[in-house]
Amino acid sequence: MEREKSEISKNSLQRTLLQLECHFTWMLMKEDVTPKELEERIADQLEFLPVKSKIQNYNLLAYVNHLNGKKEAALENLQRAEEAVQIERPKEVEKASLVTWGNYAWMYYHMGQLEKAQEYIKKVECTCKQNGSASPYKMKLPHIYCEKGWALLKFGASYYEKAKESFAKALEEEPQNPEFNSGYAITLYRMEDYCGKKSSGEGSSLEPLRHAASLNTDDPFVVPVFALKLQEVGQAEEGGKYIKEALEKNPDVPYVLRYAAKFYRKKGDVIKSLELLKKALQLTPNSSFLHHQIGLSYRTQFLEKKRARFHGREKMEELIGHCIFHFQKAVEHKPNFVYAYLDLASMYGEAKRFQEAEETFQKVFAMTKLSCEDKQELHFSYGRYQQFQKNSESEAVKHYLEGLEMEKESFPREKCKTSLKKLIEKKISKSPGDAKSFGILGYIHQLNGERRQAIECYERALDMDPDNEEYLSALWALRLSLQS
Repeated sequence: MEREKSEISKNSLQRTLLQLECHFTWMLMKEDVTPKELEERIADQLEFLPVKSKIQNYNLLAYVNHLNGKKEAALENLQRAEEAVQIERPKEVEKASLVTWGNYAWMYYHMGQLEKAQEYIKKVECTCKQNGSASPYKMKLPHIYCEKGWALLKFGASYYEKAKESFAKALEEEPQNPEFNSGYAITLYRMEDYCGKKSSGEGSSLEPLRHAASLNTDDPFVVPVFALKLQEVGQAEEGGKYIKEALEKNPDVPYVLRYAAKFYRKKGDVIKSLELLKKALQLTPNSSFLHHQIGLSYRTQFLEKKRARFHGREKMEELIGHCIFHFQKAVEHKPNFVYAYLDLASMYGEAKRFQEAEETFQKVFAMTKLSCEDKQELHFSYGRYQQFQKNSESEAVKHYLEGLEMEKESFPREKCKTSLKKLIEKKISKSPGDAKSFGILGYIHQLNGERRQAIECYERALDMDPDNEEYLSALWALRLSLQS
């Protein structure tokens, strides 16, 4: 009977825990991050970004400690979050503690200390009741939406849309709040950066970043990001002013250094970029982002010399070596860093280390949590490797086509389309009697909305392969579309 009562009590506790607003209920999945690397990133923010909320960072760090199995460290960081509440939000301690208390309740539940878990649930319940909340265990507070947004952002690209929604909810309550605007604008920028969108039109991050930067003039995070966006949309001169100001105000903050380095690399000043990145790396030596950026800077130097047909073999080998070293470090610190793996594989190809290149590509093909964009980028990178390093045009066509046939619009998909079109046109000029090439070119014209050119290509393909139902079906659909 006692056991039955205990089970009922535990079930009731579980139902309550699920209603709390905290990191344990925000669907932040361990498989989407490298917890050790994320721990280090949060610790870096606590050290180098004093303007950011310590409450939020200690709460998130506690949750990541839990994912790493570090129960005592998690409890210590929750205690630090409580202490930070007294400093950051002294006039509304209870409301500002709701997320922390929710995390405490979940931690004690996982440690089997159900009475302590219940104590923290009671604190949440009392605060909700005192403030007239419709729910006994949660309150709709903008600072909670904001904290959720930052946590989601830390867990990677698959969480960006939900992060955007959370910051948007916070802004509905407080439209001029500097931090909410900063979070919303940075999320939009990350979404664009991930998808390769560089626009300044409606829905772009440009104006939200401009507004956020005006509200956070000394923020070492949002101002450099705004500068990068200005550079992307052709306003590099204005962007350069913001970068210089940010570097003057925060010369030893890794976030300013790394974004400034990215700005200078895109401007073509790779030496300045490397100087800033190396300085940042001294401050945060385990940063996978910095190692990747350093690798990209060396790769820029390598590709420039390759295009200029530079013949100094020793220098070229040295640059390849630097690229490989830093890309290796990036994936070592963050084993799910897809783009660093692809860059590493490509540089192995440049070094003619084909077995290592193949093994590295296959590691990415074996990853189970790739987004559609990641898969498209993988097929694009592997296609280029096959085309330019392995001289296998047929394999290149196969992978460009696979990336293109994934219908989600993205920058990697556009790259697949462009590369495939160039390669197919080259093949046709060499061998005009290849039906398959005309079929693929027809498909590309069709995707581009160029119906007449598509029809011509499919007709040429059918001349050479009259029984091909795929070409016939596509041609029929195109003919009908011209009549409607």
